[in-house]
Amino acid sequence: MIRQALAAVGVPAVLSGTASVFGTPVAREWLTLLEALEQPRAARVRAAALTPFLGRTVAELCGPGAEALLDEVGATLRVWAAVLHERGVAALLEAITTGTGLPGRLLGVADGERLLTDLRHVVQTLHAAAVAEHLGPAALVEWLRHRIADAAQDVVVERSRRLESDAAAVQIITIHRSKGLEFPIVYVPFGWDRNVRDPDVPLLHDASGARVLDVGGESGDGWKERVARHRAEEAGEDLRLLYVALTRARCQVVTWWVPATTTATSPLHRLLIGRPDAGRDPAEAYRVPADNAALHALRALAGSRIAVEEIGFSAAALPFAATDDGRGELRAAEFSRRLDVAWRRTSYSALTADAGHGHGPGVGSEPEAPGIDDEAAVELTPAAEAVDAALASPMAELPLGAGFGTLVHGIFEAADVTATDLLAELTDRAHEQLVHHPVPGVDAAGLAEALLPAARTPLGPLAGGLRLADIAPRDRLAELDFELPLAGGDTPGPPVALGGIAPLLRRHLPSDDPLGSYPDALAGLAEQPLRGYLTGSIDAVLRLPGSRFAVVDYKTNWLGPMGPDGREPLTSAHYTPPRLAEAMIAAHYPLQALLYSVALHRYLRWRLPGYAPERHLGGVLYLFVRGMCGPGTPAVGGVPCGVFSWSPPAALVQELSGLLDGERV
Repeated sequence: MIRQALAAVGVPAVLSGTASVFGTPVAREWLTLLEALEQPRAARVRAAALTPFLGRTVAELCGPGAEALLDEVGATLRVWAAVLHERGVAALLEAITTGTGLPGRLLGVADGERLLTDLRHVVQTLHAAAVAEHLGPAALVEWLRHRIADAAQDVVVERSRRLESDAAAVQIITIHRSKGLEFPIVYVPFGWDRNVRDPDVPLLHDASGARVLDVGGESGDGWKERVARHRAEEAGEDLRLLYVALTRARCQVVTWWVPATTTATSPLHRLLIGRPDAGRDPAEAYRVPADNAALHALRALAGSRIAVEEIGFSAAALPFAATDDGRGELRAAEFSRRLDVAWRRTSYSALTADAGHGHGPGVGSEPEAPGIDDEAAVELTPAAEAVDAALASPMAELPLGAGFGTLVHGIFEAADVTATDLLAELTDRAHEQLVHHPVPGVDAAGLAEALLPAARTPLGPLAGGLRLADIAPRDRLAELDFELPLAGGDTPGPPVALGGIAPLLRRHLPSDDPLGSYPDALAGLAEQPLRGYLTGSIDAVLRLPGSRFAVVDYKTNWLGPMGPDGREPLTSAHYTPPRLAEAMIAAHYPLQALLYSVALHRYLRWRLPGYAPERHLGGVLYLFVRGMCGPGTPAVGGVPCGVFSWSPPAALVQELSGLLDGERV
């Protein structure tokens, strides 16, 4: 009714909300056309001729030359039927559009843009259904017929009507559908109208708060009380709905009060005329006063924010005339923004990609994420010191390369390394991961046997002598993804250079720190700007005794010798802590360890009550699994081979976090 009234005076208006496009006339037009394409009987051909697709009129079908016209329409429908059968719904729309001038014909009528949008919307859903469910013409007709029948209950977002230019028209929407929305100006025309009668089956909440229906009828015990409760709840709901309607407006709300027979119980009347004291609910009904008294009561509400106007009756409504929007002549927009080319989304791998290391023997292989190599290949000096009772590496014969590293990461991420039958657990996880990350020459059983010693190797003093197999799943957070803002993130301030990390390291690392020489190695990366976001994934975070949290990174690097004929025997002696420190510096792993420590610092600062960096930051453990040979793995300085443990000072991690965030440190 509102839409028709607005249309009569030329005001653009649309029915909004989540109404299904299958409830529109256009959906029925599509059904008419598809029925004619499926079975082109005379009645269906005539019906299809009257649809927007062909644009014929009743006068044309009944006038002279009607037979020839029907023959022409029938021929067109046969061509379209062949297109639908052979090439699908999307091709059918293309044939209709190019063959009949459909867009121009629809856009030439009132509300044409809406019709054309709905028409294309329906065909998109028809095409999706035909492809997904392999529907032929007959099945497609039945599918559309069911969608039209269920349109009133169909609130799937993909089927809700859409038109961007609706924002330029009056939006007609129910109060329920308006929840959560906002409009510049809101008109509430029927807040004065509410017809109340006693229900046949009252719906109410009982004393316990349960929602119940009273089906006892008028002769049932407590019927009158429950009817009264029902009326009170409905009256309260009406007030809540009126609140929703009145609070949708940003700038102005306009509503009407009318002295009608249904006004006494309406929510607007109860608020404006009832005017209860603050903190009290309005009564369910108030007597409608005489016109003069009502006008006087309403005008008493007027002030700087409320205006009251009396509406008279006019013989004819003034037509609406759209104003010239002054857009003028169309021209291409000019791109005048200055792009911030220093802003980027980067990672440890990207920061070290240009470190200048060639790929060859030495450190290299597994990626931080599938398909990304985060380890530069470097040359290491031969093992400089002998290790008592050096053990052969259980993984000496397993492949090298990024694919194998990804496989091992996946197994450690998914496995419960505290399982009673750890070999069976590793075997099951290896089977699963080999499906997703197959590596030639690797079988699940053999890989599980090779990984079993690594899970049972002590992790050294930093972990209190614990093994991976001793750390319960509740104390291990696998693959902690992070995305940290650099120099302000989305609203960046002055850029930060990667070289700014070196002075922090020199200031905080003691002279005997195993990575004390790393600041000099940073020189090749120093000029890279840190501006935007840093992303990455920590292999694992372990909660150690004393509520200390350690960063863990698994490495499958080959650090043994390479002879003319390939790999030579690999032992734990190739993975002593001093040798691992050399590999760490050569591959820029200290930078990775520091960035991951900052990520953990910010995570704990956000999630851990009473967080104190000096107490809760437990350092980093880089586990070179090829050198971890089980419980008997030899140790150097108390640290087992294959394990590199490092405790960067908490103050260093805090200051680095501030530096990455754009602070001057």
